[in-house]
Amino acid sequence: MILVQCQGLSKHYGNKKALNNVSLTLEAGAPIALVGPNGAGKTTLFSLLCGYLTPSAGTVRILGEAPNSPTLLGQIAALPQDATLDPNLTIISQLSFFARLQGMDSKQANQEALRVLNLVDLAEVAQQKPPSLSHGMSKRVAIAQALIGSPKLVLLDEPTAGLDPANAKKIRELVRILSPTTTFVISSHNLDELEKLCDQVLYLDKGELSQSISMRSSNSGSDYLTLTMQSCDSEALIQAVGQIAGVVNITSKQAHVFVIQLDDTANRHYEFETALLALFKQQHWQYKMLLKGRTLEETLFS
Repeated sequence: MILVQCQGLSKHYGNKKALNNVSLTLEAGAPIALVGPNGAGKTTLFSLLCGYLTPSAGTVRILGEAPNSPTLLGQIAALPQDATLDPNLTIISQLSFFARLQGMDSKQANQEALRVLNLVDLAEVAQQKPPSLSHGMSKRVAIAQALIGSPKLVLLDEPTAGLDPANAKKIRELVRILSPTTTFVISSHNLDELEKLCDQVLYLDKGELSQSISMRSSNSGSDYLTLTMQSCDSEALIQAVGQIAGVVNITSKQAHVFVIQLDDTANRHYEFETALLALFKQQHWQYKMLLKGRTLEETLFS
């Protein structure tokens, strides 16, 4: 099912092109990553999808409808990075209010507020006010608000920014659990996190969509391996591994992490890995991780 379709989408502020001629199609399914440097146009794209802004040119369709169409009520939700709740009202009263804005009666709204709080494992804070919550708990409550009504599409802007590892893990697990019924588009600078969650990756730069890749497709049958060592002499390792049969190239752009390209000979990975482990034993080198394919960082910026 096609959730989002943009054709020639642009947004200009005077002479500044915040978004320039972006065309993309997003289908329901696994979470989608939106990445790019600050000022690349990510927030502008989210705002256009939500109908907060009107495009300077091009078209946007969400589930076949224009943004702000009444038929999209409850079907799309967004969580800005700096989203906050009213400090003077209880969590349950605020979430219930948002549910009533979607057309629920008081009883339904209260039940829905408790349902989404249970999703983020925070039902016990229902009667508390936002100032009593930690930063991580506040972020999870904000995500609960975005889940009211079980929307088909949820846009998350830096959902784990500033969170401790435990709270960040809870949010990742929530996204995984809900992905069969809700498609998440996640904007973040944390490439390691996005790599764990997402398949499709959209890369915006200077308002233009410069890359759209599928991690699953790019690493399926990949002739690349990513090797992370505990510690080693990088020059000696590159020289030694480069001499193993089938190695086309080996590079290192960060300490103790190496990207190895193999030729496409059948069973080459098995033969190479056997030879590699033998080399480690001989040299008393310890490796931390050997992954098929390249990391998201390497795929985007190689």
